[in-house]
Amino acid sequence: MQRREFMKKAGLGLAAAAGAGLGPTIAQSQTQPAPSQPEIKPAQPPVDSKESGLPTIKWRLASSFPKSLDTIYGGAEVLAKRLAELTEGKFEIRVFAGGEIVPPFGVLDAVQQNTVECCHTCGYYFHGKNKAFSIDTAIPFGLNARQMNAWYYYGDGLTLSREFFGKYNVVNFSGGNTGTQMGGWFRKEVKSLDDLKGLKMRIPGFGAEVFSALGAVPQALPGGEIYPALERGAIDAAEWVGPYDDEKLGFYKVAKFYYYPGWWESGPQISFLVNKEQWEKLPKPYQAAFETATAEANLRMMAAYDAKNPQSIQRLVQNGTQLRRYPDDVLKAAYDAAQKIYAEESTKNPDFKKLYDSLREFQQISDIWMGLPEGALANFMQAQLRAKK
Repeated sequence: MQRREFMKKAGLGLAAAAGAGLGPTIAQSQTQPAPSQPEIKPAQPPVDSKESGLPTIKWRLASSFPKSLDTIYGGAEVLAKRLAELTEGKFEIRVFAGGEIVPPFGVLDAVQQNTVECCHTCGYYFHGKNKAFSIDTAIPFGLNARQMNAWYYYGDGLTLSREFFGKYNVVNFSGGNTGTQMGGWFRKEVKSLDDLKGLKMRIPGFGAEVFSALGAVPQALPGGEIYPALERGAIDAAEWVGPYDDEKLGFYKVAKFYYYPGWWESGPQISFLVNKEQWEKLPKPYQAAFETATAEANLRMMAAYDAKNPQSIQRLVQNGTQLRRYPDDVLKAAYDAAQKIYAEESTKNPDFKKLYDSLREFQQISDIWMGLPEGALANFMQAQLRAKK
């Protein structure tokens, strides 16, 4: 393909390409100019991308997710496919599922140490390193998916998170979102706050801290280990994502009570993390192509879940799943516990405080707006559609 087409596909535009010193020759009219004007030489033939000097690059991406979870794992596949298309196959990323070359929770270390060039993961998996990582994914009673994108792209989210991840030799990119998740699978019904006492539940990040404050016993398990743990009774409950992924993992076969809402993950973001030195070595057109592909992966994941979850929740109910809303005393106690945890963490962790203060300020304004036209219309429409009007 001609270099001009390569730049066009990469979404760079003439200005970006020129800034990288790789701008295409602009076609000129080959008509003989008037005598009083300087001669305009014909445009030179466009240079083929194979001769443009752009290198062939091959990276490895370590995912935290199993291939069976096609939508969340598929975000990395979208990135790899689109990046190859945008660069005519010259920038290739090979995707490895969780555990193939790096343990699911070891991908950040692998990228940081340049064992692999990039990964696809959730920041809250690294809560134990620094609790500020969790803000990159979700915190209890935090932003929903649209708010997360708004804060990242048009608020301070991306700037502040890049500053934070830079301390770990990493550059971060939004790489998907599941939307507000369900609240987990329980072997026994939760009728009040007292039913959480001593309950063993798989849950990561700040959600685990809140459940601990409510008397539960959090467990950290990757997705592939949840079903057998539930089946043999090693845990009493588990949260994962939502109907589509949860159905694929078969949780409804070993725990029949399915709770909502997932108040600890109102808009969990999945991220691409890139080794900082590897990122800085990339040619500018490849950086732009990478950013374009990550943005598409981010968009497509949320759209895919919105299309797949409605059918899955219907099938789950048909197979005997019993939907339950969290009791009000659980929600209120969880909210109060979360605010106390954030306040305490802010006093001792400047990384967390900087990100959290920005997120919370953004949320205060955003929630008011979303609760007006969208909240009112959504409530009305749900009533009408449920009444089959």
